[in-house]
Amino acid sequence: MPKNDNMLAILWMLNSGVKMTAKQISEKLEINIRTVYRYIDALSASGVPIISDAGHNGGYSLLNNFIRAPLLFDMEEKKALLHAAVFAKEAGYPLSEALDNATSKLKMYSNQEQESILSRHLAGFEVINRMGDPSLQPVLAELEQAVANEFSVEMDYRTSHEEQPKNRVIDPYGMVYWNNKWYTVAFCHLRNEIRSFRADRILQIKRTPIIFKRSEAFSAREFFMENLLPDLVGKDGLISLTIGGRSEALDDLCLHWFLGHHLKERTSNQAIFLLEEKSLHTYVPYLLLPYGKSIQVIEPQSLKEKLVAVASELMEYYQR
Repeated sequence: MPKNDNMLAILWMLNSGVKMTAKQISEKLEINIRTVYRYIDALSASGVPIISDAGHNGGYSLLNNFIRAPLLFDMEEKKALLHAAVFAKEAGYPLSEALDNATSKLKMYSNQEQESILSRHLAGFEVINRMGDPSLQPVLAELEQAVANEFSVEMDYRTSHEEQPKNRVIDPYGMVYWNNKWYTVAFCHLRNEIRSFRADRILQIKRTPIIFKRSEAFSAREFFMENLLPDLVGKDGLISLTIGGRSEALDDLCLHWFLGHHLKERTSNQAIFLLEEKSLHTYVPYLLLPYGKSIQVIEPQSLKEKLVAVASELMEYYQR
């Protein structure tokens, strides 16, 4: 580890409030004890108030409340950062190597007692997510750079209904992680409009010399959610969907990312949703079928008929 990193590590360890001997520091950082003495002298010479106590219970410590910089975290902050790193890695965070280095430093720059506490909190904290495709990491890393530095990228992109990919140039405005998938919200030069693109459908990507300027007020998250779940308040032609059934099943329906957005009223044995006709007959039947007999569509009659038709098609398909 470079000299500056070692000196910062010593500062972190002493800032924990626990006395540390030169031997403990040398073992922790895997450096010669004489090097520790030199670093301590250099820190003291630079104005850091290091206290040196001799004797059996002696060691080095820092003057109380010397450092309150954001570089030095208390235990709750360290624990929160390490927990957040677990979520990020499971989501396929593109800068995973840098994330590993950062978490390693957080643990390293802690005294033995703190490291033990952090290990206990991490041991019982896990996040389970679908395993991401490792080949997606370079794509996400390139998109992250493009968003931060505002340069356009050229990509080969395949949509869900096209077998052959199309070449596009986009200006990535932001990245969104939603429902176990990564997306980029970008201005598409081909369509001349802002669109959302799934990162796992990007087959090739490379940066271009084109520079763009994103509006400071633009929010990739807001754009994504407004397109995914448009606000239907005041819109004409909405149809009321009334569903009865077991309380647990209704609770689950009301928490669903799509149906929950359209929830109008919930009672002990019913849930009422307001939806557009197209969504009601195109998407909703497939959302309701897995609930089987735990729910019952009360109205509209047209959805009941659609459910019967979908179920009949499935039965026919598997009877062949």
